[in-house]
Amino acid sequence: MRASCGLGAPEPRQGPQVGIAHSALCALLGEQLPPHSPDGVVGDLEPLRTAEDGTIPGPLLAELTALHASNRDFYALSGDFPDANDIRPEQVAGALSVELANPDVEILLARDGEGGDRDGADGDKDGEGGGDGRHGDGGGGGGGRRLVGVAITLSRHPDPADPDPWIGLLLVDAGAQRRGYGRQLASLVEERFRLAGRTAVRLAALDNNPGALAFWTSLGYEVVEHRRDRQLGRPCTVLRKTLRRQRRAARVAVLDPEGAVFLFKYHNDEVGVHWALPGGGLEAAETPREGARRELREETGWTDLEPGAFLCTWSHDFTRADAPVRQHDDIYVARGPRREPVGGLLAASRAEEGILAWRWWTRAELVAQAEPVWPPELARLLAEFEAAAEAENPPAPPADVTEPGRA
Repeated sequence: MRASCGLGAPEPRQGPQVGIAHSALCALLGEQLPPHSPDGVVGDLEPLRTAEDGTIPGPLLAELTALHASNRDFYALSGDFPDANDIRPEQVAGALSVELANPDVEILLARDGEGGDRDGADGDKDGEGGGDGRHGDGGGGGGGRRLVGVAITLSRHPDPADPDPWIGLLLVDAGAQRRGYGRQLASLVEERFRLAGRTAVRLAALDNNPGALAFWTSLGYEVVEHRRDRQLGRPCTVLRKTLRRQRRAARVAVLDPEGAVFLFKYHNDEVGVHWALPGGGLEAAETPREGARRELREETGWTDLEPGAFLCTWSHDFTRADAPVRQHDDIYVARGPRREPVGGLLAASRAEEGILAWRWWTRAELVAQAEPVWPPELARLLAEFEAAAEAENPPAPPADVTEPGRA
């Protein structure tokens, strides 16, 4: 898949007359989004390595040409090649050589991590895009693994006012689409930038390619402006995504004999005031259940309680220590007497974690929610959990209550 629109420099700036990454940002072509559970697996991504004379090895160039040619519908839309039905090796080599001449550009190859031959895909379309990372044999061959995608990234924009790296190209072989490769590639790009200390990434999509916009916004990218691309002056939408550090955490819903639940009140710079269950981030090599037990004891001093049944997983965004975080909470249930915290490390936790207060919430108070409660569906989840327990039935499979559109 391909992203299109000149790496976003303001309209007066002129880009090179050729160069794929400077003209494209998402070959979504308006197809439906891929399945939630991809059956394709991307291995690592690896930078393209040229031969000693600076040329792309013949076998790899043949793979890259086939990959571009398989996306003829997109190239008919974007106009990046003279004839979308006759994309030639020398044209692909020329375009990529322009990119390789820029020290801030990286070309990355994605191969199928499960191996298999080119005929293994079913030919479905898959509106996906974006991804940087490492993989395969960057000089060609790939150890028998099929080339399923290519990504081109720009670490530094020519406009000094733009601090973000860019995804300049994400292209997935048409025969491998609708298998989840694009989402995996996008995730690998983001992780690569995140590990490099970057805090956000940008890209652009052609305004005449609504499928691209739908795909990228489904991955959490937000529209920041509209401008024309640097090469051909085509109307584009520029999108940006904050790169959040992934954090695993565990929490405990402590219920008193009447079914009230104990919550802490927090203040966070990004999300404001909210109420949440006791718990926090996992330590190295710690299981979620072990982390839930430790955090509960540290924050409340209740050493007689153990995390019980698994309630749900909840993923959400907030800021921690001035860094944007995407946190994944595993939540357990425990039962105990109604009481106040009795010590432990609560005083230190209050200072470190922004704890403002604590109290027991009845089920009716949870439903009313005068202030935000994490997770937002806590009242419903607890009601369903207790209804199943009262009926002496095992709870339904643990829910994933991740906020829609923010994954």
